[in-house]
Amino acid sequence: MIKQEKSLTMTVLMTPDMANFSGNVHGGSLLKLLDQVAYACAAKYCKSYVVTAALDQVFFKQHVNVGELVTFFARVNHVGRSSMEVGVKVVAEHLRTHEKRHTTSCFFTMVAIDEQGKSFEVPRLLLETEEDKKHYAAAEMRRAMRQESLEKSRALNDELSEDEF
Repeated sequence: MIKQEKSLTMTVLMTPDMANFSGNVHGGSLLKLLDQVAYACAAKYCKSYVVTAALDQVFFKQHVNVGELVTFFARVNHVGRSSMEVGVKVVAEHLRTHEKRHTTSCFFTMVAIDEQGKSFEVPRLLLETEEDKKHYAAAEMRRAMRQESLEKSRALNDELSEDEF
C-alpha cells in the first residue's frame, strides 16, 4: 500500500515587499501564501492539478512582522468525491528571540481538475490515527455548515432582483 501524502510544511521569510502601511505583513500577502500552501498540499495528495473552490474561517489572530520566519502547516482533513478540505495553521517565529506565535488558521476547499478542466474522483482519505479521525470529524461539521450557508445564500440571492445588488 502506498502511504498517502496528506500534509505539507512550508517556511517563508517575511520581507518588506509584503508590508502594509503599518509595517506589518499585509493580510493579502498571507492569503496568497495560504492559497499556495493549500494548493501544494492538495496537489501532492491527489497528484494532480487543483483549484481553490472555497476559503473558510480565516482567523488572523495576531499580526505578522516583517523579518519573521513564517511556517505554514497544511494537512488534508477531509476528502469528498473530487474535493479536499485542507487546514492550514500559521506560526510566526521571531529570528532573534525564537518566540513562536500561532497567528492564523483557515480551511480551504480544493478541487482536483484533469487536463480538460473537469473535476475527477480523488483517492479516499485513510484515517490512520486518532488525530486523523478528529480532524475528519471536525471537517465534516464544517462541510455541513458550508452547505447550509450556501443554500441560505442562494435563497436570499434568488429573492433579490438585479437592481438590488
